[in-house]
Amino acid sequence: MKDFDVMLEKYANLVVKVGVNVQPGQVLMVHAPIETVELTRLIVGKAYEAGAKYVIVDWDDEATTRIRYEKAPEYSFDYYPQWQAEMMEKFAEENGAILHIKVPDPELFNGIDSSKVSRAVKAAAVARKNYSKYTRNSKISWSLVKAPTRAWANKVFADLPEEERVEAMWEAVFQMNRVGSEDPVAAWREHIGQLKESQDRMNAKRYKSLHYRAPGTDLHVELPEGHLWRGGGGENDKGVYFVANMPTEEIYSMPHRTGVNGTVRSTLPLNLNGRLVEGLSFTFKDGKVVAYEAESGREHLTSLLATDEGASYLGEVALVQHDSPISCLNRIFYNTGIDENASCHFALGSAYPVNIVGGTKLTNEELVARGANVSLTHVDFMIGSAELDIDGELADGTIEPVFRKGNWVL
Repeated sequence: MKDFDVMLEKYANLVVKVGVNVQPGQVLMVHAPIETVELTRLIVGKAYEAGAKYVIVDWDDEATTRIRYEKAPEYSFDYYPQWQAEMMEKFAEENGAILHIKVPDPELFNGIDSSKVSRAVKAAAVARKNYSKYTRNSKISWSLVKAPTRAWANKVFADLPEEERVEAMWEAVFQMNRVGSEDPVAAWREHIGQLKESQDRMNAKRYKSLHYRAPGTDLHVELPEGHLWRGGGGENDKGVYFVANMPTEEIYSMPHRTGVNGTVRSTLPLNLNGRLVEGLSFTFKDGKVVAYEAESGREHLTSLLATDEGASYLGEVALVQHDSPISCLNRIFYNTGIDENASCHFALGSAYPVNIVGGTKLTNEELVARGANVSLTHVDFMIGSAELDIDGELADGTIEPVFRKGNWVL
């Protein structure tokens, strides 16, 4: 790729300055696959240039992860080190920033008992629930970014010769993150401003509910009183602006926990912790999933919904126009952090407290009383397409179009 080194350095600078927005004197933790060592080293350098006091790299190797599921005893999957959870809590207490290079292999757990993965995910979630309050309430800066790995590139670009796949993935990652622009940081600031305009329009409307219609989808979603639409990024407790997901094309809010009724069908595959689920659909009654199907991977949905009571309710509603830059790449990325920004989507599980007035100050019980969902899990699934129409219902009962044929009307 022409000018790859230049593009890679611009990308590292972008995720440090816009993603986690490292501040002088701050400690940064980078979670990174071992295949992304070149990018990770650049990120470490850019963080120190931004004034970071210390940078910790937590390397991840998916082959090692799979070995555990193949060879560990059964009791291993209900265990997560409490000391590690407490370390993360302490790190957050001291205003550390977290950067994840998150690119799970969509086929990592092929042939592995689904219950093992679900038990391990739940054990980690239980142990880390205090730490998760720091991220879900935006108390600290955190960001999820993407970088190619061989397994991921082989899945996404299987139609290309093998030697071209990683380079093609880099080109896609650079394009969706606006790295090719002369000044990616300035390009992102402009993009965030555009998302804020959409967010402000929806907040001004104060819709009582949204009605989704598409092939296989006829769903009514109530919105709780005091709900807030967010987009782009937000401020942490110190007033520092960060972007939690790069790329991002969405604005998002929370549905009312018991106000979802009807059926919804997915339009893109779901990479559920290294397990692929395709052609999924859910039927909701008074907010709860009462029936579900999938063309493949249904057992993984069963495990997900068994996580806890809140896993069967929606926690997020997000709007992304079908003509978004990522959607226009005409490629399924088998990575929720990317695919959700090519498509309108929902999430099963926990709501973000920032999506309701005063939510970050509320207890879990108070959030539920306000109509927010609480759960150990949060899993997005994509439902947008060129055939999706969405109507909004105003407080006086007036119905007006919000989306037509997958794109904004409002």
